[in-house]
Amino acid sequence: MLSAVDIDRIVHARHTDPFGVFGMHMAADGLRVRAFLPGAERVAIVDAADAERGTLDRVHGDGLFDGAVRGTDRFAYRLRVHYPFGHTVTIEDPYRFGPLLGEQDVYYLGEGSHLRPWTVLGARPCTHEGVRGVRFAVWAPNASRVAVVGDFNHWDRRCHPMRLRYPSGVWELFVPGLEAGANYKYDITDRDGHPVPLKADPYAFAAQLRPADASVIAAPPTTRSLPASRAAANERHAPLSIYEVHLGSWRRRADGGFLNWDDLAAQLPAYAADLGFTHIELMPIAEHPFDGSWGYQVTGMYAPTARFGDPQGLARFVDACHARGIGVLLDWVPAHFPTDPHALSRFDGTALYEYADPREGLHRDWNTLIYNFSRTEVLNFLVGNALYWLECWAIDGLRVDAVASMLYRDYSRNAGEWVPNVHGGRENLEAVAFVRRMNEVVGQHAPGAITLAEESTAWPAVSRPTSTGGLGFHYKWNMGWMHDSLKYIRNDPVHRKYHHNELTFSLIYAFDENFVLPLSHDEVVHGKGSLLNKMPGDRWQKFANLRAYYGYMWMHPGKKLLFMGGEFAQEREWNHDTALDWGLLDVAEHRGVQALIRDLNRLYQARAALHSLDCEAAGFEWIEANDADNSLLAFVRKGADGSRLLVVCNFTPVPRQDFRLGVPDAAAWKEVLNTDSAHYGGSNLGNGKRVIESRPIGAHGRSHSIAITLPPLATAVFEPT
Repeated sequence: MLSAVDIDRIVHARHTDPFGVFGMHMAADGLRVRAFLPGAERVAIVDAADAERGTLDRVHGDGLFDGAVRGTDRFAYRLRVHYPFGHTVTIEDPYRFGPLLGEQDVYYLGEGSHLRPWTVLGARPCTHEGVRGVRFAVWAPNASRVAVVGDFNHWDRRCHPMRLRYPSGVWELFVPGLEAGANYKYDITDRDGHPVPLKADPYAFAAQLRPADASVIAAPPTTRSLPASRAAANERHAPLSIYEVHLGSWRRRADGGFLNWDDLAAQLPAYAADLGFTHIELMPIAEHPFDGSWGYQVTGMYAPTARFGDPQGLARFVDACHARGIGVLLDWVPAHFPTDPHALSRFDGTALYEYADPREGLHRDWNTLIYNFSRTEVLNFLVGNALYWLECWAIDGLRVDAVASMLYRDYSRNAGEWVPNVHGGRENLEAVAFVRRMNEVVGQHAPGAITLAEESTAWPAVSRPTSTGGLGFHYKWNMGWMHDSLKYIRNDPVHRKYHHNELTFSLIYAFDENFVLPLSHDEVVHGKGSLLNKMPGDRWQKFANLRAYYGYMWMHPGKKLLFMGGEFAQEREWNHDTALDWGLLDVAEHRGVQALIRDLNRLYQARAALHSLDCEAAGFEWIEANDADNSLLAFVRKGADGSRLLVVCNFTPVPRQDFRLGVPDAAAWKEVLNTDSAHYGGSNLGNGKRVIESRPIGAHGRSHSIAITLPPLATAVFEPT
C-alpha cells in the first residue's frame, strides 16, 4: 500500500517519481494498479477483452485510487472510470506505457548533436504501443518535477506528472486519446520544490493567439525539399532583389484584421512578382506575444504565429511564392529572447537557456535575454531550429538578426559591464562557434538554402566559408552603404559636394563580402520618417531625389533589399498597426516610383552585368568618382558574359546638355533607363531611343567619349548597341 508520505506528495503535486507509484506494480500481495483521477467515484481494471480484472479503492478524497489485480501476469490494461450522474468512460492509463525516447536520441540530445531535436521533443500526435495519443517531451534538467497540464486535464497539475530520462534532463509522458488542437503547458517544480510559472513548450509547433499564451498540440510539419529552381535562384551570381514585408501591416482586411495565410498567398507573391522582386523576406513569423516587437521577441521558435491562421497555411503560402518564382526568406532571431514568464526565461527555475550572469545574459537595449551559447543543449535548440524552418517549410533562407550583438561580449555595454572571454578579449567565442556550426549544418543538410547576416561592424569574413576562417554566411547586409548613402542623399544638393565621399567610400570595401544593400524597416521607424521624406527640396525634388537614389542603389554592386511601401514612396513613417497607404497609388508621382522599381528590377534581372559579378571587383569599373563639384558619379557594370552597362548619376537639380562622358571603348550606346522619364513622374529630359555614337575625343581618362543629355536629379543607364 502507498505510504502516507507518498499519498501526501501525490495529492499536493510534489511526488518526483510518478512511474514509481502510478500504473501497475508488483507488491507483496500481488499486482496492484494506482491512478489519480479527480472527480471519479469508482474505477475498475479491464483487459483487452473488456473483462473486469479488479477494482480500485479510493485512498484519498481528491481522487487517488489503489487496488489489486486478479492474476499474476502483467497485461495491457485499461481503466473503466465511473463519474457522478452515471457518466462512465474507459481510458488508457498513461502510466502503463514504457519510455518514449530511444537511447540514441537521449544520447544525442545530451551531447547537443541531435540535428533534428524537434522530432523527439515537444508534443507529437502519434501511435505508441498500438494506442493513439500524444507524446510529450521537454528538457528541464534542474527541475524536481514536471507535469503536463492543459484543457484535457482541467489544468490540474496533479494529473499528468512526467518521467525523467536521466541523465539527459528530458521529461516525457505519453497521454493516450489526445488529439491535435488541445492547449497545453508544462508545470515545473524547481529543484528546491518551488513552482515555476506555467511554461509554454519550447518545441511547440503551434501556439494560441495573443494575449493567450498556451502551446497548442499540432501535427509536426513534414519534410519539404527546396525546389531545384529555387536553389539556383539563390546562388551568388544570380539576381537577388528582396522585398521585405511585415505581414501584419502590408495589407489588412476591411475590418482592420490581419489577412490570413491564404489571403496573403493570393495577393503577395503576385504583387512581388509583378514588380520584379526575386525574393520576399518576412519579418519574424515565429510566435511572439507583443505586436510592437514586430516579431523580434520570439516565444515560440518552432511555432508559426497564429496571427495568420493555422501553421499549414504557411506551407500553402510558401508554395504560392515558389509557383510565382519568388523565394521566401525568414527573419530569424537567435540573438535574444524576451523575459515573458511563460516562455524560456528561467525555464526550470534556473538560467537554463540564458547566461546566468546579467553581464552576459541581458540585452539592456531591448530588455531581453541572451542565449547561453556555451551550453550544448541550447546550441542544439537553435541550430535545430534553423534547419527546421528550411527543411520543414521549404524556406529559401534565413536572414539572421542582430549578429553583431552575438559576436561581441561588450556590445552596447560600458567598461566593467561585460565579461571578457577566456583570452581576455571582447569576442564571444561561443557565439562565433554557434554561428559557424549553424551555417555548416545549413550548408550540409539544406543545400540551396542561404543565410544572410545583419552584421553592422567590420568583423572580417562574415560571408566567407568556415573552412577559411569565415563565419559561413552567404551574404552580409551592407549597413555602411546604407548609413552613408542615406546621410548623403538627405543633404540639400548645394551641399552634397562636401559629402561626396559618402557615396564613393562603399566601393573601397564593396567586394570584401557578398553584400546585400538594405533599405529595411529600421530606416522608416522611430521618428526617422519615410524614405520619401528624407529627401530634400520641394515635392517634385523629393520624388526626383528618391528616384535617382533608387537608380544608384540598383546599379551599385550588391544584392538589393527594399522594405514594403518604399516601392511606391509611402509618405508617412511605417506603423505596424495599420496597413500601408495603398491609396497613394491613385497619385501619379507614387505610381511613377512603383513603375521605376518594376523597371529597375526587370533590368537588374535581365542584364548579367548588373548581377552576375555583383560580389566581385571584376564586375565594376569607375569612369568618374571624383566630380564632387557637380555631385556626379559614372561607372561601368560588367557581366560574366562580357556584357557592360554604363551608369551616370547626377545628384544636382542642374540638367547638362551635351555632357561629354568617357566610355570604355569605341562602341555606340543607347539609353535603357532614365529615372527622370515622364513614365516615372520626371521631367522627361534625356536621350530617348537615339543611338549615341562614341567619338575619339578624350574624357575622364578614356580615349573615346559620348555626348549625352544628363537629366537633373537622375540616374541614367546606357548599354552598347
